[in-house]
Amino acid sequence: MDFKQIQELIKIINKSNIGEITLEEKDFKITIKQKEDHITQVVSSPSAVLPTYVSEAAARPAAAQETAAEKAKPAAEPKAENLITIKSPMIGTFYRRPSPDKPIFAEVGDDVNPGKVVCIIEAMKLFNEIESEVSGKIVKILVDDASPVEYDQPLFLVEPN
Repeated sequence: MDFKQIQELIKIINKSNIGEITLEEKDFKITIKQKEDHITQVVSSPSAVLPTYVSEAAARPAAAQETAAEKAKPAAEPKAENLITIKSPMIGTFYRRPSPDKPIFAEVGDDVNPGKVVCIIEAMKLFNEIESEVSGKIVKILVDDASPVEYDQPLFLVEPN
């Protein structure tokens, strides 16, 4: 079984309800498991009466901080509906540059075309150049340099031309 077949198998498993599959050939065995989504449910009851030791004036600044935080969100954020996502084709370590002394492949605001290298993913001591398959402008980098990435994890958001 080659790498492309394994990738296709992973795609099929991700789109299905299969939790785990194991394939065995002569001297080859592979097990693919889907991630379990752990849902944490937090239940809280609203407090209608403030405790006597907390004055209303002390409670107001917290509300003011919430509204200030909401206003601090950037309004120029591009609409997600028209953005294209460049995803990781493999599991590995994400790098934005070919080596520490070389320039970064792609920055926010850079134009990319199909075939332009946007990052490198190291997998089992092999450095794989990841090329853009779309034409547009990079509006957001979703992964930190030298951090691990999963298969099909979003790496970049691109606004198409």
